Amino acid sequence: ILRLVKETDFVELSEREVFLQYAPVSFDASTLEIWGPLLNGGTLVIPPPQALSLDQLGEQIRKHGVTTLWLTSGLFNLMIDERIDDLQGLRQLLAGGDVLSVHHVQKALDSLPDTRLINGYGPTENTTFTCCFTIPRQDWQGRSIPIGRPIDNTLVYIVDDSLRLTPPGVPGEILAGGDGLFLGYRNQPQLNREKLIPNPFSNEDEGLLYRTGDLGRYLED
Repeated sequence: ILRLVKETDFVELSEREVFLQYAPVSFDASTLEIWGPLLNGGTLVIPPPQALSLDQLGEQIRKHGVTTLWLTSGLFNLMIDERIDDLQGLRQLLAGGDVLSVHHVQKALDSLPDTRLINGYGPTENTTFTCCFTIPRQDWQGRSIPIGRPIDNTLVYIVDDSLRLTPPGVPGEILAGGDGLFLGYRNQPQLNREKLIPNPFSNEDEGLLYRTGDLGRYLED
C-alpha cells in the first residue's frame, strides 16, 4: 500500500485532496481511497453505509467538495451519461477495472476541462493499480485507451506462451510484480504455483511475477 500512495506520480496525493471512500473495504480500491489521503495529509470522506444511488453519489461529491474520485468503468460510464455535472469539481478522476469506453472518455474530456482523467489498470493481486495512464485531451475516436506504464516500484512484462518478451504490436500475457504483489492465495498451493512464477528477466532476486491472464501489447512508443 505504501508503494501505491507514497511518492508516486500517477496521481497527485497531497493535503489539498479530498477523497471519497466509495469502494467497500473488501475491494482493493479502498486502499487507495483510505490511505491516499490519510498518509498524505488529505481529507477522507466516509459516506453513509448504504449503497449510494447515482444521485446520492453526486450529492456526496458536491457536499464535501471531493477532489479525487475512483470509479469502476461501468459506474464511470453511468456518471458520464447521467450525472456528469456532479463531476465538475473534481481535480482527478480515476477509472478502471475494465476496458474504458472511448465514447465516454471523449465526453468526459470535452465536458470536464479542469479534471485530470486517469485510466488505472491492475488486478487485485498487485494492489489496486499496476499501470496508469493520464489521458491527454485529443481525439480518441477509433482508438482504444492505453493502460500506460507501470506505477513506481512495479514491474510489468508482456510475454508469449514461452515466456519470451513480445515485440511492439504483438499481443501477449501481462506479467506483474514489484512491491505491490500479493503473498499468494490462502490454502491454494497449486494455484500459487500456476500463477506466481520466478522472474525470468532479472539476474537479481526480484521476487515473483503474477501471471494475470490479461492480454496486452506494447505500442511503438
